[in-house]
Amino acid sequence: FLETSPGVADVTFVEKEPAELHTIISWEQKNSCILPEDLKNFYLMTDGFQMTWSVKTDDTTMPLGSMVINSISQLCRLGGSSIYSLPNAPTLADLEDDTDEEGNGDKPEKPHFDSRSLLFELDPCNGNGKVCLVYKHAEPVVSPDTEIWFLDRALYWHFLTKTFTAYYRLLITHLGLPQWQYAFTSYGVSPQAKQWFNMYKPLTINTALLSEESDSFVNKLDPNKVFKSKNKTPVLKKKPPSQPAGSQKSHTSMTSAKTSSLTGNSSRK
Repeated sequence: FLETSPGVADVTFVEKEPAELHTIISWEQKNSCILPEDLKNFYLMTDGFQMTWSVKTDDTTMPLGSMVINSISQLCRLGGSSIYSLPNAPTLADLEDDTDEEGNGDKPEKPHFDSRSLLFELDPCNGNGKVCLVYKHAEPVVSPDTEIWFLDRALYWHFLTKTFTAYYRLLITHLGLPQWQYAFTSYGVSPQAKQWFNMYKPLTINTALLSEESDSFVNKLDPNKVFKSKNKTPVLKKKPPSQPAGSQKSHTSMTSAKTSSLTGNSSRK
């Protein structure tokens, strides 16, 4: 599909060998958790995933799309203490706040940076954030239930999917467009990324929503309202209706009497 899209060049897919079963078991023992079944089967087919593509403009090739799933060896824990860090160095666990809103209603409970959750980086997102495999309940025993969350550059969490398979489908259908994960946040993708979205629309349910939101970036002007003060409709003065001679004469006498009373003349004509 990408190779047939206009302007797309250098579509590169890196084929990787399947991960060894003992490597997966070793990872589970090291991190004291069990990989979800769909992710484990994925690693048994291919040890990670990498696909990139570029666009060609004015004889210049520019990298644009990137789809990455880290290999089992690069599925590193996020926020874990490093042996090279200083004793009093700040960590992600220091960002935890007891006043953070917990999951209620339709909003799921957010992951924690401290020991309550286990976080593993699936996709570095080219520096735009991190897609993480999250074990939200790690105390006292790690729960096998996992979810896929997006951690933006401001260190806010955004829920993506409940399973790895669902996230893998999102990754493919969004074609690895820059910042596509931000389409699932409350503030959306940047205007620059939205231009690429409009050019290479991802085949997802967000396409209709994206087209509706794009209207908000269009400056719509109504000339009739903008120049309303300059194009005033002339007001036509109505002529007073013609009155009979008798009524006109009595009206004149009343006006004369009113004028005489104001000037101090007590005599009435």
